[in-house]
Amino acid sequence: MRNIFRTLLNDVDVVFEQDPAARSRLEVIFTYSGVHAIWSHRFAHWLWKHRMFFLARVISQISRFFTGIEIHPGAVIGQRLFIDHGMGVVIGETCEIGNHVTIYQGVTLGGTGKEKGKRHPTVEDHVLIASGAKVLGSFTIGENARIGAGSVVLKEVPANSTVVGIPGRIVVQNGVKVEHELDHHLLPDPIADKLKELEEELRCLRAEREAYQKKATVDKRNA
Repeated sequence: MRNIFRTLLNDVDVVFEQDPAARSRLEVIFTYSGVHAIWSHRFAHWLWKHRMFFLARVISQISRFFTGIEIHPGAVIGQRLFIDHGMGVVIGETCEIGNHVTIYQGVTLGGTGKEKGKRHPTVEDHVLIASGAKVLGSFTIGENARIGAGSVVLKEVPANSTVVGIPGRIVVQNGVKVEHELDHHLLPDPIADKLKELEEELRCLRAEREAYQKKATVDKRNA
């Protein structure tokens, strides 16, 4: 019972460390949806481990309805997880989250298909995942890693790295900027490429039409 109380207290205290807007424990307990979602998950996870799967899923869905945060009861969450705002956060069944992790709104820790077994990411200690980032697949996000807002991460991230972009690329590792052959402003843009292709095709059609009109004019004069 003492360990449970300490865990719940840690869930509240981490808010004061991460959110300057927090004014009192009472405010955090009653108004922070991230805390509510984590507490609901801890109960649902206990039910899941004791094979009360249906009841665990019910608790999970009720929490999702009230908080906008979906955490599968099978997910393993460590101490002092901070979910800021939280709306739209999704954490999959086989996801494992370490200690002192920060997750912002719109983050997805999901899978990439219908594979069985471990299919969601493992997030190690002291990781920050910024707004809207998608981490998809069964791989590890190393300690102290930073995932930039809106990034799509599809492969393992080493410890002490910063990842940005779609797909996610390591731009800093162990405090050193990582050089890439492909500059950020030259990232592939399939929509722009298709528009250029259509523009070139239109140019060719116009040239063919003009050539046909000139030939028709010459034939008319010679007739």
